[in-house]
Amino acid sequence: MIFTDYIFEYSKDLDKTAVIHKKTETTYRKLYQGINFVENLLWEIKYRDYINKQSVLVISENSPFFIKAFYGIIKSGSICVPINPSAPEKEIRYIIESLRIDTIFIEEKQLKKIKNLITADFHIYCEKDIEKDQETDLVDSESKAYITKKEINISSKEDIAVIMFTSGSTATPKGVMLTHYNLMCNTESIIKYLNLNKEDRVEVVLPFYYCYGTSLLNTHLRCCGSLVINNRFMFPNTVLEDIKTYNCTGFAGVPSTFQILLRMTDIKNCHVPSLKYITQAGGKLQDTYIYELMDVLPNTDIYIMYGQTEATARLSYLPPALVRSKMGSIGKGIPGTKLMVLNKVGDQVKPGEVGEIVASGGNIMKGYINDEDGTKEVIRSGVLFTGDLATVDEDGYIFVVSREKNIIKCGGNRVSPKDIEDVIIKIPEVVECAVVGVPHEILGEAVKAFVVLKTKNSEINDAYIIGFCAERLAKHKVPIFVEFLNELPKNSSGKVLIKKLKDSE
Repeated sequence: MIFTDYIFEYSKDLDKTAVIHKKTETTYRKLYQGINFVENLLWEIKYRDYINKQSVLVISENSPFFIKAFYGIIKSGSICVPINPSAPEKEIRYIIESLRIDTIFIEEKQLKKIKNLITADFHIYCEKDIEKDQETDLVDSESKAYITKKEINISSKEDIAVIMFTSGSTATPKGVMLTHYNLMCNTESIIKYLNLNKEDRVEVVLPFYYCYGTSLLNTHLRCCGSLVINNRFMFPNTVLEDIKTYNCTGFAGVPSTFQILLRMTDIKNCHVPSLKYITQAGGKLQDTYIYELMDVLPNTDIYIMYGQTEATARLSYLPPALVRSKMGSIGKGIPGTKLMVLNKVGDQVKPGEVGEIVASGGNIMKGYINDEDGTKEVIRSGVLFTGDLATVDEDGYIFVVSREKNIIKCGGNRVSPKDIEDVIIKIPEVVECAVVGVPHEILGEAVKAFVVLKTKNSEINDAYIIGFCAERLAKHKVPIFVEFLNELPKNSSGKVLIKKLKDSE
């Protein structure tokens, strides 16, 4: 089954609102017409001479245009490659050349980004190209050549539907190949544990080219729910306004999303009775913030989750009822996914021991595009080795320690940045912080903290931060260096760019 057909199996003819964007509502019927229009564009223009399964690029902010292009490309039998509109020209060139791309769906306002990358042989489509009189065109198409187009021969388990690039928060982004089956498995599992249904409406600030954002799109359209797109998180109060205006039942974010909402908005005095649940993934949200969320949203379920692009999106979740008693845990594997923590010899760790998180299931990627060695490094015998270090408790719940790449080796001690960040964030004036290891002649690596304050505060200086940590941490964990920033460097999905902080030294 083609993934697009799976997503719209029950909804393609509905007159119900699927998407709200800039106060404009798009129904399922209209959305699906646009998807068919994109599919037919590709077959009429491109695939008269080309076989299917070609890669097609999408460069767009969250919008109905993105959604139509995304699912239309997949429906045509092609491979959709959604990328960050803010990606530098060098990165876009690499993707175009390595995937031999000559067809691009791009927002008109983004066209200048590719003007030096394309030739006359490229097929370029903007909003105006798919916002024609779709209804008339598609009615006519039912009795014309489109209906007799070459049969799409797709193996859901083998054929790639999407190539998603990793966030690059700790290394160079890699192209993750996800099959139709990967996407269907992960979508079905998330719907199941979140108990999503046609009444659910999610407020979306995460970009759709990011696997967490894509999962919101896939799950809510599959269950006939709806999405409210908000591309204005630089004005965080608009999120709360949208949730109230459109009676949103769900909201999703990465750690920085919730840190900003708790520190930079009036969420503590905001009444949002429709909000049934929130989900958090994309990194560790400090316990302090989770407790605050439980206090300000007492009637809202909080799902703490864990995942990777290599696992389509989601690997584990902690049920809301256990958030307080299992504080700091990422929970256990989602339905259909087996999650374990293994030591160096491949045995499951005992409570308190540290090992690497590994996963198996239908959501595990096919591999990295054009990177056989990289694929073999992380997938062994069908099992994904995540690179994340963790421990388990007596009940089998998993607690992430850190990514192996981020562990600080200070004077013979292995230090988890999370332990230090959890302490610094307890200072009320601190909005967010990140801790990294920096080169040191004697220690090998020294602990450095990057700190963002709510406002400029002369009392909160490097000596204050170091002293605060010294009272609460072992000596080898206390930062030697502290640097204050106006904001932490992040990618567009809100993940802190640890590599950029390290490279700044």
